[in-house]
Amino acid sequence: MSGRPILLDTCAALWLANDERLAAEAEAALEAAAEAEGLLISPITAWEIGVLVSRGRITLSRPPHVWFDEMIESGVQLAPMPPAVLLESSFLPGARFGDPADRILAATARAYSYRLMTRDKALLDYGEAGHLEVIGC
Repeated sequence: MSGRPILLDTCAALWLANDERLAAEAEAALEAAAEAEGLLISPITAWEIGVLVSRGRITLSRPPHVWFDEMIESGVQLAPMPPAVLLESSFLPGARFGDPADRILAATARAYSYRLMTRDKALLDYGEAGHLEVIGC
């Protein structure tokens, strides 16, 4: 179902920032959301980007805080992350996530009825189980 904002998971945000090709359905959803409902990025993505850079798992052409600020300046909105969402991430129905960032992204998407764009298998499976709407990229 379209008509709702898209919350980007960390990998989707990285691919979008690097202009990498996504699945055709994901490209179409991004274009529509950018023009209408909106694209969002979670504050937990800032943390996850910092962790990935500090561990040498990814390399950015600029410092992580500049990269994140540029995402916001490009028109991607900052998703809310209130304590209620953080608490809800501990009680997700049917969740088997090991990654706390995945839990927070899923809880955020559920709390605000966002569609979650991801390639993460655990999140895709969670969406397939009917717990949230995911867009594979």
